[in-house]
Amino acid sequence: MNLSEKIITLRKQKHWSQEELAEKLNVSRQAVSKWENASSIPDLDKIILLSEIFGVSVDDLIKEDTEEVLSFSDTENIKNDASTRFVSMDEASSFLQMKAKTAKPLSLAIAMLVICPVPLILLGGLSEYHLISWSDNMAGGIGVVILLFLVLINVAIIIYIGMLLKKYEYLETEDLTLPYGITETVEQKKIAFDNTHRICTVAGVSLCIFSPIPLLTAAAFSSPDIIYIFCVGILLLLVACAVYLFVWSGTIHGSYNMLLQTDDYTKKKKAENKRNSSIGAIYWCLITAIYLGVSLFTNAWHRTWIIWACAGVLWAALCGILNLLQKN
Repeated sequence: MNLSEKIITLRKQKHWSQEELAEKLNVSRQAVSKWENASSIPDLDKIILLSEIFGVSVDDLIKEDTEEVLSFSDTENIKNDASTRFVSMDEASSFLQMKAKTAKPLSLAIAMLVICPVPLILLGGLSEYHLISWSDNMAGGIGVVILLFLVLINVAIIIYIGMLLKKYEYLETEDLTLPYGITETVEQKKIAFDNTHRICTVAGVSLCIFSPIPLLTAAAFSSPDIIYIFCVGILLLLVACAVYLFVWSGTIHGSYNMLLQTDDYTKKKKAENKRNSSIGAIYWCLITAIYLGVSLFTNAWHRTWIIWACAGVLWAALCGILNLLQKN
């Protein structure tokens, strides 16, 4: 007995019509009819609501009773398979809800980290050009205090959200097995969100490209120096808006990819990430040691920062070489 048949059976046991069930679920009768005809699958939240209304567990509702498809023993074998992690309906639903709930505050916190230098830049410029009555030291001190306060608040938000999502880390690293109906439901959600994700990506890229235009325009017209300071603030503000769009849409889109094991979360990618994380820990410790050693020996701290830029490019090349070697 599959999901559609169970909905019919349980509805009839309650002596409800399709209209009555639709009213309890706050959906149309046509939606219930499609579920019972197996022409569509309910969303995760509706499946959870169905289980509550019918008084059965979510797993019992979505689990196939036919041995040919998936028997109880098969499900237990999946759960006990050391190579895969079985994700229940409740786990998948709570994960998607948590990602959707934390996407906006996480995006805002990261975007604010881009904006946080703006008060320091503006106060310093206004003080230097005597547009405010503060001394340079006072303007700089207040600007630094505001910067550190913004960093403190937003880093705390990012850490807190990371702690909330820590219990779902296995979705990024382990091979997953989803129960019947979950894959189709998540795919439908992903398809519905794809257009929003594309719009956010295009808008974010456009903002990044547009962001230096005010500064370049000011330079072209030989504007006063104070105008450059305001243009830098506008540049950072536009970049922050782009970052917000990238992180928000990427967080939600990525949550679907995690469950479906697509894009950056395929089994192959997960294996590569595990390998690269182990090598990366050693690599970046060596780079740090080299940076400190060279800087202390030469006392050229103003030049040795270039080590980090070179190390970043070298790391990308190293990952590419490792991937080629694995393919061969």
